Amino acid sequence: MNDEIFDLRAGMAETLRGREGAWAFVRGFAAYWGEPLGPGDGFADAELDAAQRRLGLRLPAALREAYRLFGRRADLTSSHNTLLTPDELYVLDGALVYQAENQGCAHWGIPLAELAADDPATVARPDLADSSQERWEPWEPRFSVAVVAMAMTEKLLEDHELTDFAEPEDELPRAFRELPRLGRECRWFEGPDVLVGVIEDFAMTARARGAEALRVLHEAVPADWLKG
Repeated sequence: MNDEIFDLRAGMAETLRGREGAWAFVRGFAAYWGEPLGPGDGFADAELDAAQRRLGLRLPAALREAYRLFGRRADLTSSHNTLLTPDELYVLDGALVYQAENQGCAHWGIPLAELAADDPATVARPDLADSSQERWEPWEPRFSVAVVAMAMTEKLLEDHELTDFAEPEDELPRAFRELPRLGRECRWFEGPDVLVGVIEDFAMTARARGAEALRVLHEAVPADWLKG
C-alpha cells in the first residue's frame, strides 16, 4: 500500500474535468487504497481489436483506455457488479453493454449513437418483471466518470478485512468531510485514513487503511456496522 498522501478531493475534481484526470485518479486511488496498478492489470490492444471485429463496432477511446489500464483488476471492477471482459461485450436494444449487476438486475451500456465520441455518455437499464417495459435510461454523461465511480464503489464493496458495511446514516460526524459528487446517486466522505461511500441511500460502505483507522471509524460513527 502506498504511504504517500493521496488527495481524493483534487483527484475527483480532475476526473470530472476529463478522462486524463480520470486515469490519473484510478492510478493514485488503486495504490493508496490497495495495490498499485501493474502491466498485467489491463487487457491488450489485440483483445480489444478482436472485440471490435466481432461486434463490427468502434470501441470509444475512453473504453479502450480504461480496459487497458485496469480492466483485469477484480477489486476495481467486479467485487459486486461486473465489468464485462472484451469478449463478453454485446449489443442490446441500441446500446453496447459493458457492465452487469451481480444478480443480473441491471446493466450499463453506451448508446450505439455515442460510439463515435472519445468519451461517450452512458445509460443504465433495470431488469423489470415486465421486460417489455425495460428502457435504457441516462446514466453518466461520460464513460470515464462512470468507470471511476465503478472503481471506487467496487473497492469499497471488496470482501476485505479493512472494509465494512452498515445502513446509511442521516449525517456523518463533522470529522468526515464530503467529497465531490462523482457517480450517480453516490456520496463520498473522507475521514482519518477512511473513505466512506453512501450508495443510493441503501448502503453505507467504508474502506480503512489500517485496523486502527477502522476501529476509530466504528467509534466515530455508531452505526450497526457488520464487523463493528
